[in-house]
Amino acid sequence: MADRYDEVLTADALDFLVALDGRFTGRRVALLDTRRARRARYAFGQMPDFLPDTARIRQDPTWRVAPPAPGLTDRRVEITGPPDRKMTVNALNSGAQVWLADFEDATAPTWDNIIGGQLNLIDALDRRIDFTDERGKRYALGDEPATIVVRPRGWHLVEKWIVVDGRPISASLVDFGLYLFHCARRQLDAGKGPYFYLPKLEDHREARLWNDVFVFAQEYLGLPLGTIRATTLIETITAAFEMEEILYELREHSAGLNAGRWDYIFSIIKNFGQWSEFVLPDRSDVTMTVPFMRAYTELLVSTCHRRGAHAIGGMAAFIPSRSPDVNAAAVTRVRADKEREAGDGFDGSWVAHPGLVEVCRDAFTAVLGDRPNQLDRLRDDVEVTATDLLAVDKTPGQVTVEGVRSNVEVALRYIDAWLGGTGAVALSNLMEDAATAEIARCQVWQWLHHRTPLADGGVVTDELVRSLLADALAALTAGREGPDRDRAVAAAGVVERTALEEDLPAFFTTDAYAHHLAPSVRCEPGH
Repeated sequence: MADRYDEVLTADALDFLVALDGRFTGRRVALLDTRRARRARYAFGQMPDFLPDTARIRQDPTWRVAPPAPGLTDRRVEITGPPDRKMTVNALNSGAQVWLADFEDATAPTWDNIIGGQLNLIDALDRRIDFTDERGKRYALGDEPATIVVRPRGWHLVEKWIVVDGRPISASLVDFGLYLFHCARRQLDAGKGPYFYLPKLEDHREARLWNDVFVFAQEYLGLPLGTIRATTLIETITAAFEMEEILYELREHSAGLNAGRWDYIFSIIKNFGQWSEFVLPDRSDVTMTVPFMRAYTELLVSTCHRRGAHAIGGMAAFIPSRSPDVNAAAVTRVRADKEREAGDGFDGSWVAHPGLVEVCRDAFTAVLGDRPNQLDRLRDDVEVTATDLLAVDKTPGQVTVEGVRSNVEVALRYIDAWLGGTGAVALSNLMEDAATAEIARCQVWQWLHHRTPLADGGVVTDELVRSLLADALAALTAGREGPDRDRAVAAAGVVERTALEEDLPAFFTTDAYAHHLAPSVRCEPGH
């Protein structure tokens, strides 16, 4: 316990977490077993397809999701970032319609970050978030803050600082439960509601679990059914085949779907990386216009609008620099990306920095005008097959030594920062988070596994990657001493375990959390 933690970890709040844990932990564990079994089937060549058992849901034209909730009608610009104190003020003041307060990919799950983030959200809703930093700069909340939407951690993660009967509790339920318990009434009093983004779902049964959590939580806290609204990130290849089913399961609580582009690419490599036809080129070549990504986003817009749901576009990760030339070129690319999304029918999109809010807003306003969204644009012209979603072999591009080096450096530098408590890291004018680090280390594994030919000559070998990792580590540790140096060495160890071993771990975060961020003490049942 630290200063003010008792405001979050009250007896009643902990009772609520215990109730959530008791009701849903068994189902969560069973669904994680299903994930592992599904991935094993892919290893033997069984590819995903649209489910025959749920065809009736896809073919029924009558059902719709709930109408947009207050504060979620116009979502043309959404800004994302961790719920630290500075980001909370800057994001809420950014001019974006929505702030995604991210406890997942943009937050390193230290205990201080998790509980401190909950405190910052409470303080923001109570309008006592103002503060002055160590340089004397004043941060104060404006008059028209963005709507808060919280992204809890995924089903695969646990929170080892809270144990129930000797077991670490689900991190998803901690982030969701603490925010709902403390902030649902605050949000309702402000004329909005408790809203969430649901990450890394792999199928509609996982969406059904979330919906049952919502129903139980609303009954437990005395909230009207439908008070909670959730946007689901379609950021796994398996979820792409079940978009309609996911909307259906959450229909009373759904606020739409989001194209989580970086995790989606990561999911492709993680699930099919052992097959040569799924080898992807350098990350910079995997744009949103390559065939398999185009099919995924077109299907998402069509699916959402058919069911009255918002379709939210992907992240613009550029961070403005001091170079006018770099900024001009990057803004041109971001503007084209957002114009493409608005033209395709998306209702809004994400940015990682307040400096891009205006660029995104202008691109969508050029299409929307005074309308809050384009839900009426049904995209009946879209036809996407399973073959289209899996057409990874049609991706143009090449693998280069520079691409390997970039991936090694991004993975190492990001994990180093993550172990130090920072989950959103500016590297080479891009905001890197856990999703982009996952792409980096999985691509390295994939290229090693297949001894992928290099455009520069030769192939990707263990010797090459280890040499690049040693060079990156030497550059990172230059001038470091003591714990700072040890942390960089530990980060290199995570890269080795999760990118260079024979088997590809599903996530680097589970390894890094267990070895470096989780408490070292063990709690016995009854304590």
